[in-house]
Amino acid sequence: EQVAYVGWLKGMNRRDAWDASLGALQRVELADFADRKVHRLSGGQQRRVGVAQSLVHKAEVLLLDEPTAGMDPRQRRVFHEILAGLDQHVLLSTHDVADLEDTYDHVVVLNGGTVRFAGAVREFHAMAPPGTAPGRLAEAAYYHTVQEETACA
Repeated sequence: EQVAYVGWLKGMNRRDAWDASLGALQRVELADFADRKVHRLSGGQQRRVGVAQSLVHKAEVLLLDEPTAGMDPRQRRVFHEILAGLDQHVLLSTHDVADLEDTYDHVVVLNGGTVRFAGAVREFHAMAPPGTAPGRLAEAAYYHTVQEETACA
């Protein structure tokens, strides 16, 4: 209901909103839970409902704030796979730099309200010290960026 409701709020007629909501729930792998109340879903499933709400009315851009907070590793992987398969642009804010490993094209690092890095994820990863484990590149690059800023201050 909640997914269809957002379509209706965006000007879709009732039938189109219901039809589109089922498709949106399928895209985020929640079609089997369509009859379940949102408050009965896990935290990760609730976040995917939020993405489905954006998909139902074909939003061009998804703006997500800490979307993987509280998710277990499997839920995070599924969530990122879903985002990677979308046609929409995704703008995501996160404090968990592990979210940047493979899913996104560009990264902007803000620290103290100032842009400390803006560029391609591969360029960001290249800032990690030599010998950094592949799964830790974003974290190491982030700390390098913050330390560089602290040294300059």
